[in-house]
Amino acid sequence: MGTATASAISGNLHSVFVYGSLLADDVVRILLKRVPQSSSAILNNYHRFSIKGRVYPAILPLENHKVTGRVLLGITDPELDILDIFEDVEYERTSVDVCLMDTPDNSLQAQAYVWTNKNDPNLYGDWNFEEWRGLHMEDFMKMTVGFVEELELPESNPRVATYESYYNQNDINP
Repeated sequence: MGTATASAISGNLHSVFVYGSLLADDVVRILLKRVPQSSSAILNNYHRFSIKGRVYPAILPLENHKVTGRVLLGITDPELDILDIFEDVEYERTSVDVCLMDTPDNSLQAQAYVWTNKNDPNLYGDWNFEEWRGLHMEDFMKMTVGFVEELELPESNPRVATYESYYNQNDINP
């Protein structure tokens, strides 16, 4: 589907900065049924934290720090709705300025999911994508498939409930 067609169907197209589990094309494909075009990017003055009891990260504004990630381009309104539901109440979608790495002078406004609890005592250290990919990606993909199946039900659970149910049922201690 070309950009003009996608735009006509969905209304607006969005850019979304991702920095955690959505860096994995396989997770994005499960959620959106496609892998959108993307560009490597840096979000300045933010930090990516690990979260106790969770396998995914959180970002919060923090001076003189930066988060590397990528920007998903051409996200349609329905796809943005899916991402909003997936990120659930733990995150707030916020407009941020990111620097595209392929073109250092190129700044782009994108949406990013920022952790809502700025004083969360469960945030610590740094989160590492490669470590997550090796330890948690396979199970996270299974949980995401369950989330997408749940979305199609008349009364679906929020993503956090799906996450907790999946990880408790599989006796995984992240």
